[in-house]
Amino acid sequence: MSDIKNAWTNSRKIAQGKQRARGQKNGLQIGRYNHLVIESRSDFGLYLSSHEERILLPNKYVSSEFNIGDSIEVFVYTDSEDRLVATTLNPAGIVGDFVFLKAKDVASFGTFMEWGLEKDLLIPKNAQQDSMSPGEKYLTKICLDQKTQRVYGTTQISVNCDQNIKGLKVGQQVDLIIHSITKIGIMAVINNRYYGMLYLNEIYQDLSIGDTCTGYIMRVREDKKIDLTLKKPGYESVKGSAQKIVTVLKKAGGFIPCYDKSSPEDIKKFFSMSKKEFKKAVGGLYKKGILELKKDGISLKK
Repeated sequence: MSDIKNAWTNSRKIAQGKQRARGQKNGLQIGRYNHLVIESRSDFGLYLSSHEERILLPNKYVSSEFNIGDSIEVFVYTDSEDRLVATTLNPAGIVGDFVFLKAKDVASFGTFMEWGLEKDLLIPKNAQQDSMSPGEKYLTKICLDQKTQRVYGTTQISVNCDQNIKGLKVGQQVDLIIHSITKIGIMAVINNRYYGMLYLNEIYQDLSIGDTCTGYIMRVREDKKIDLTLKKPGYESVKGSAQKIVTVLKKAGGFIPCYDKSSPEDIKKFFSMSKKEFKKAVGGLYKKGILELKKDGISLKK
């Protein structure tokens, strides 16, 4: 799972890089990274210019390497008095991101979340899906109130995902963040933007809330709901399963007591796939002369 999470982290860095570039073109972006020019010094820190606003970078974030006229990258948001302020700290996410955050304090009007900045991220009471408890982690979308210019969070995930799904195609590879587990499926955020479901009876690997992984679009329904799968649809799925069977056999010394008469539970335990997928993959490997079929299992052909 660590490789998958590393791949997800890299993809997020690329996405954030694109968002930062947009911030440069479109002027000041609150709740995002901006490249701002150091305009002047004061007793409180450096004043940065965005050609629209003068924004304070407090002394605690000022480096001795900063000089008047330099362009530096900072994260911009509002302080406790709703004044624009810059920081060189890196928050857990920027506006538009879905991130797992830990609840720090719960008040009558909302919950304060730890997100890597001096000022905690507030999830207002009316933006919470369910009641929240200190110390627990919740998938949170980072949002911007256009009227107040305040950055805030919400745990109402599905309704805050993009409903315009015209760009998605069946078979498309996507990045998933596991959001919740229901009686029929696992709900996930798709490409940090959409919302979909993996059916429990089609999942043959352990997944927990907060995990990130690669999936595929299995179906885009007329009601705009998205069905997902962890296996690439079509022949590529069987091909991948065949490679997995060979890998597992090699690690086991060339033989595993599992064959077409084995129970679905035993096949899932050894190979993390359905019995139907297993039989297709084994049949292909046998025809290619890679496997031998024995009375009590399968083995690599010597």
